[in-house]
Amino acid sequence: MAKAKKGFSRADRISEQIQRELAELIRKGLKDPRVGWVTITAVEVTRDYSHAKVFYTVMDDSKREITQEALESAAGYLRNGIGRVLQIFTTPQLHFVYDDSIARGVYMSRLIDDVVGNVAKPEADAAEAADEDQDEDADKA
Repeated sequence: MAKAKKGFSRADRISEQIQRELAELIRKGLKDPRVGWVTITAVEVTRDYSHAKVFYTVMDDSKREITQEALESAAGYLRNGIGRVLQIFTTPQLHFVYDDSIARGVYMSRLIDDVVGNVAKPEADAAEAADEDQDEDADKA
């Protein structure tokens, strides 16, 4: 008999819970003015739950380094807050990593829009030229 496929692994559930708790702790509990509009985009935990990579983005890209420093200095406070909520033996050490996937996505989208715009323009020019040719043929007849 085949095993039924499980939905999410325990590590996935813990990652999601850490992500939710960190977002809440940063929003409500962190009083550091260097931390502005931070969004926690993902969390990856190791198999033994001893470490967690926390991926984040900021609204103002110029404050990226300042935010990184602030998050690293608040790592102990945030880890303590997560430890109170999580029901696991070891609370993971937090490692903050800037997530540039959104910026890359916007860049790729712009490139695609540029290519589509350049492809559509010659087609539009060709259609206009064909219309002008038809108008000239109609005038001659």
